[in-house]
Amino acid sequence: MTSRPLSRRRVLHGTFATALVGSLPLSTRAEDRIRTVGVIGDTDRGGYGHGLDTVWLGLPGTKIVGVSDPVEAGRTKAVERLNLTPENAFADYREMLAKTKPELVAVCPRHVDQHHDMILAAIDAGARGLYVEKPFCRDLLEADAIVAACEKSGARLALAHRNRYHPVLPVVTKLIEDGTIGQLLEIRARGKEDARGGALDLWVLGSHVLNLCHYFGGAPLACSATVKQGGHPLVKSDLKQGAEGIGLLGGDEIHARFEMEKGFPVFFDSLANAGTKEAGFGLQLIGTEGIIDLRGDAEPLAHLLPVSPFRPVPEPRAWVPITTAGVGKPEPIGNIRTLVGGHHGPVLDLIAAIDEKRDPLCSDQDGRTVLEMTMAIFESHRNNGAKIGMTLVDRSNPLGRF
Repeated sequence: MTSRPLSRRRVLHGTFATALVGSLPLSTRAEDRIRTVGVIGDTDRGGYGHGLDTVWLGLPGTKIVGVSDPVEAGRTKAVERLNLTPENAFADYREMLAKTKPELVAVCPRHVDQHHDMILAAIDAGARGLYVEKPFCRDLLEADAIVAACEKSGARLALAHRNRYHPVLPVVTKLIEDGTIGQLLEIRARGKEDARGGALDLWVLGSHVLNLCHYFGGAPLACSATVKQGGHPLVKSDLKQGAEGIGLLGGDEIHARFEMEKGFPVFFDSLANAGTKEAGFGLQLIGTEGIIDLRGDAEPLAHLLPVSPFRPVPEPRAWVPITTAGVGKPEPIGNIRTLVGGHHGPVLDLIAAIDEKRDPLCSDQDGRTVLEMTMAIFESHRNNGAKIGMTLVDRSNPLGRF
C-alpha cells in the first residue's frame, strides 16, 4: 500500500507552498486569531524531540495551553520553559487533551513506539493539526491506522522532516527541469554514518534523506537491498531491541537500491563510523553535466558542482551554493535558519494546510512512504536481496519474520 504518486500538480503545489512559507513573517497570517497548542513530551522516553515544544513560543499566532509529561521533574521544567502554570501541566497526555482541547498538538518524543497512540488520542480529542517528531511510527500497521484516522477526521498531520520544508527545494527542482545538470541519472543518499550507522541510522536520520528522495524521484516502485552485521549478512541471531523504541533491529551496514516513478534509481547506503562531522547525512543528484549536493540541516542546504562528473578536466571545479535567489547568489531570506531549523516553516505550512484543506508538505502519507521504503529494505534482505515491490502485503516489521 504505497502512498499516492507525486504528481506534477502536487509538485507544483508543494513548490508554491514552500515559496509562500519562505515569504511569511513569523506569524500565521491566515486568520487573525490564536491557535491553541497542546504539547506531548516524555522526559524519560524521547523527551521533547528537537525543539517541537518551543517552536510555538516564537509564533505570535499560537498559544500553548497544556503540556503532558509522565515525569514530574520533566513537567516542572516544561512549565518554566513553555511559560505555563502548574495547572496546565499533566502527567497523562489523554487528560491534557481532554481538558485543554487544543487545536494543534505537538507529538514530541523521539521514541517512535509512542507515536501511534499519542497521534490517535489527539485526533480522537478533536485536534485539527498535528506536528510529529520523526521517525513516523514503528510499522506499516500503525502507519495505515494513522492515515485512515486522518482521512476520516480531516485532521492534518505534518512530520518534522525539516529539510523537506526548505524553500530552496523548488529552486533545485527548477534547475533540474532546466537541464542545469543535464539528464538526471541517479540519486545517491547516505545517512550520518556515525556509531549508529546501518539500521539505526536508516531509521533515525535516513528517514530525512529518503523523504527527499521521494520528493525528487516520485513514488518508489521496488527495492533490492543487503543488510550486514559485522561484515556478514544479517541473520536472526543478530537481532535485538533497537534504541528509541524502534523494536527489533540489526545491521551496522546497509546497501539499498530503489526504482523510482521518475525512471532513475535511488541508492541509500549507511556504514557504521564511515562518516565525518563535515560530511554525510545527505544526498547527491547526479546528472550527465553536473551534481547537486544537499546536506541535511546545513545552510546553504544545496550546492552545485557544474561539468560532467564523468569527464576529467584540467581546470579546478568548485561547489557553488544554491540559495532561494539562485546559483551563487546571496540568500535573501534573513531568518532562514529559524524558518527551517527552528521548525517555523513546517508549523506555518501545517496551519496553512488546515485552512486550505490540503496536505502539509510532509504529510502522514509521505511518512508512510518513507516507512515503506525502510521496511522494503529489510524485506528484500530477508529474501536474499531479491527485488521487492512496494506493495507490502504483510504490514508488520519484516525483522519479526526472520
